[in-house]
Parts: sequence; structure tokens; C-alpha cells
Amino acid sequence: MSQVEKKAGLLRRTSSSKKPLKEKVVLMYDEIFAKEDPAKNNPRFWDELFLMKVNLEYLESKLESVDGEDVQRIQDNINSLFHHCVQALGEEHQIKVVNALQTLCALFRGVHQKNKSASGFDIINMLMGFDKAEQRMKDLMERLDSLLCGDSSESLKSLCLKLMYDNYHLICLFCCYTKYNISQNTILEYVMINSIFEAILQILSDASSRGQHGYDAVVLLALLVNYRKYESVNPYIVKLSIVDDEPTLDVSMQYKDKEEENQGGFFSTLTSMVGSMFIADADEKLSVQTNEAILLALYEAVHLNRNFITVLAQSHPEIDIAATPTTTTPTTPTTPLGTTPPSLDMMSNPELPLDPNLQTSNLLITFLKYASIVMQDTKDEHRLNSARLCLIILTCIAEDQYADAFLHDDNMNFRVSLHRMPMRHRKKAVDKNIPSRPLVCAVLDLMVEFIVTHMMKDFPMDLYLRCVQIIHKLLCYQKKCRIRLHYTWRELWSALINLLKFLLSNETTLLAKHNIFHLALLVVNLFNMFITYGDTFLPTSNSYDELYYEIVRMHQVFDNLYCMESSACLSL
Repeated sequence: MSQVEKKAGLLRRTSSSKKPLKEKVVLMYDEIFAKEDPAKNNPRFWDELFLMKVNLEYLESKLESVDGEDVQRIQDNINSLFHHCVQALGEEHQIKVVNALQTLCALFRGVHQKNKSASGFDIINMLMGFDKAEQRMKDLMERLDSLLCGDSSESLKSLCLKLMYDNYHLICLFCCYTKYNISQNTILEYVMINSIFEAILQILSDASSRGQHGYDAVVLLALLVNYRKYESVNPYIVKLSIVDDEPTLDVSMQYKDKEEENQGGFFSTLTSMVGSMFIADADEKLSVQTNEAILLALYEAVHLNRNFITVLAQSHPEIDIAATPTTTTPTTPTTPLGTTPPSLDMMSNPELPLDPNLQTSNLLITFLKYASIVMQDTKDEHRLNSARLCLIILTCIAEDQYADAFLHDDNMNFRVSLHRMPMRHRKKAVDKNIPSRPLVCAVLDLMVEFIVTHMMKDFPMDLYLRCVQIIHKLLCYQKKCRIRLHYTWRELWSALINLLKFLLSNETTLLAKHNIFHLALLVVNLFNMFITYGDTFLPTSNSYDELYYEIVRMHQVFDNLYCMESSACLSL
């Protein structure tokens, strides 16, 4: 059967003298789009409809083909179809439930295609009738909640979530009309009133359900949390902020880094069911599949729920090739009163292997590795957005005192293999003997790597601002707690000075697009902090000597920066 015939619901080709045969469900759809009530002559019309396989293409095309005058004529029938779909969700007959869900999907999708410029209120009126919308949505959400929390099949639960989050369905339906501003999605008001947070939580709490539906549930929750988050009280934000069930917060997946294929490993991460995140091409350049929805969910978890820090820090064994243990100078951080991380016993699991061939990992390490790849190429819009989200997440982490305490804990050392962009002036890094260090060193390495590798014509100013601010927040914590971190500070100083050199060399070009003085001021403030308070967090007096040596050696950069600032002030 051809595609045209399938879409039209024809059963077979016929001669011109005979009437074409159609599927019964198609004939029933035609009755719905007629003026008369389809149940007037057949009281069992709706029962029969949901026993038949849904013809999604025909139903959607029928909705799209309805013109303005016909909309008013068939609105009662469309409202009745929506109502009976919701009623069918409560049936014990699984076929009816599945067909009702698929019909709802087709309804939302067809109405979306037909009314792209209509307001949310008009769409609600066409689907369910504005005077009955509150009760219809209440019934719909209650039935979806029952299906998600009950003993329904996995495919049925998947269809429920699909209805809720898919691009063409409930959540994004009206975002399409409002340039993807989810806060103007009128129908979400009813989703706020009739919360399904507990159902989503139950899916994420159960290992089996999490494996099947974790991605859909996390994306749906991320969308719901962002609805009018700054304008009114969002119940999903309130409930997410008090969740303390770790399995719920820790959504796991397995991915394979081709560049580390010999090492293998299992990493817990919030990029659930995305698929293989790391792909090596013929040139051995590492690319990554971005997923802004999962990063948004990770941001909301870190931003709203302080208990999620324990999930970030939860260690688990990771098989690694034999590596020579690196002895580090002990630097016990002084943690101020009241900054002990929650559930510290969870962070230092006594059952972790002591075999030097087995190292530990956690979700934060996986996130840092992911960020190091995403931030390598910000020319693509998706990667730029992902890099921005990664830096925002790191900002939230750097602002949290419990996360800072874990990052700087010298008793919790890890080997973090960050991915570095290939550059002509430096050799490819060999990560066979990566030292085991506090995780804050990996964060600083990531910031240094970004600063060094993104001085280009299309300058990502907002990313640089966030990067420098993250460094500043980490230094403030070290100063406050007098943590003498054993880190190669010279690399950071060199990167910051080179950044100032780039700003000076490209002053004319950059000033046309950006306020480079703000970024330059932040960089200078970092050097002022090292000079003024370095004695509280630099590891040795030699570090101070290296700092002054770098400043004196590159004094011309600071002199030129002063001249540029003076010229700008005079021109004003």
C-alpha cells in the first residue's frame, strides 16, 4: 500500500467505478469531524473507537485540514473526543488505555500544527472547552499519575511520559507559539495545580523504572521546574528542594570513552539514556553528543537541592590500568565550623578497594570529563549552550560550602583525565601517570584549559566571565579556610597573563562587541588577591617568589593595560 493510501486510511486500490474502501477507524474519525454527534446513532461509538488501532497520520492530517469555520462546527465533537480519551485511561482493558493515550498524542500534535499562531486559551478551548478545562485536566493528571504509579506495563508508562514531555505534545505544545518560553505555556497551570511530582519521584527511585524511563522523567522534571520559577511559587521546585532520597537523585548510565577503551569503567552521571557520549573519529579527535536537557536537569538538582552534593561526591570503584601511586604532600584543610559536608561517611566509603590498580570515581569526575570535551569546540551553537550550562553548574558547585569542602578535602584524592584540545605549540598530553589530587585541582585545570584554548576572533565573553568568576570563588574559599593547595599555580598565572595580552592585542575588534574592561578587571583582581592574601593559601614561600617573578617578567602587559584603561577614561 502506498504512503498516500496509508495516510488516507484506504484498505486497497479500487477501480474508478467503485467506492474506495477505508479502515473502520478512519470512517469513525470522519464521523467525529462531521457536524452531528457521532454517538447519537451509535451509543457504543466511543467504546468501539478505543478498541481499534489508532491511525495517527490520518487523525493529525484531519485536524490540520480543518478550516476556521469548521473549527466552531466540530468543536463539541473534539471536546467530546478529548473527554472520552481521558475516561478511557481509567479502563481495565489495556488496549483501550494505549489507544486513548495515542489518540491524545495525535490530538495535541494535530492541534499544534493547525493553530501555531493561536493563544494558549484558544487551544485549550478547542481541545477540551475552556469552561470544563479545569476538571478535564484534573481527571487527565489523576489518571496519568495512577498509570505511572501503578502496575502498568513499561511501554504504557513510557507512553504516559511521552505524552507529557515530547516536543509535539503537552509540555512543548504552547512553547512553540511563544518562542519556546515555557512560562507562557497556559496549560501548565493545570499541571502545577495537579502535581505528578510523586509519580516522577517513584520512577526515579526504582532501579528498574529508572533504567526504562529515567531520561523521560528527568527531562519532564527539568521542564516543570522551570515553569515561572521566578514569578510564582512552583510546587515542583519546592518538592525537589527537599528530596533527600539518594537513589532518586542519582540517575545512572554507562558510557564508553573510546580514547580510554583499554581502561574501561562505569561512571554514574545524570546524562541518563543519552547513549554513547564519547565518539572517536578517524583523526582521534574526541567529539561528544550534547544534551542540554540533561545538563539543565543537573543544574536544577545542584541549584535547588543541597543533598545532591552527596550524590556528586559518592565514590565507586573504577577499573584502571596499573599506575604508579603518587605521593602527595599532606595538606589538611582547615574547615570552618558548620561547613562539614552532609553524609561525609557516604563520601568516604570504607568498602572501596585499596588495590592501586583500582581507582575510584564519582559523578562529579564524569561531569568534569564531559565538560572538558564539550568546551573544546564552542563554535557550534549546541556545544556553546552546553558549555555555558557546564560553567553555570560549576559556578553553583563553587558557591556551595559543602561542595567546596569536598573539593578541597586532601583525604579524598582522585585521578581525573581531562581531555585537552590539540594545539600546535604543545605536545599531546600523556595521561598514564596522572597524580591523585583533590578535585579542586581538576576544576582549576579545566578553567586554565578553557582560558588557553578559546582566545579567538569569535570571543566567548560570557564563558570567560564565568570561568574567571569560578576561579575567584574557589580562591575565596581557600583564603577563608586557609587551605594551602599544592597546585601548579604558575600555569594559572601564565594563562591569565596571556588572556590580558590577547585583550590588548585585539582591543579594537573586541571593544566593538564586548566590554573587555570588565573581564580585565576581574583578572587583575585575581592577581591582587594572590598578592594580598597569597600568604594564607599559597603552599610555600617559593610560590610567592614565582608569582612576583611572573608579574615582573610580564610587567609590560600590566603597563599596557593601565595605558588602555587611562585612554578609555580620557575618551569619556
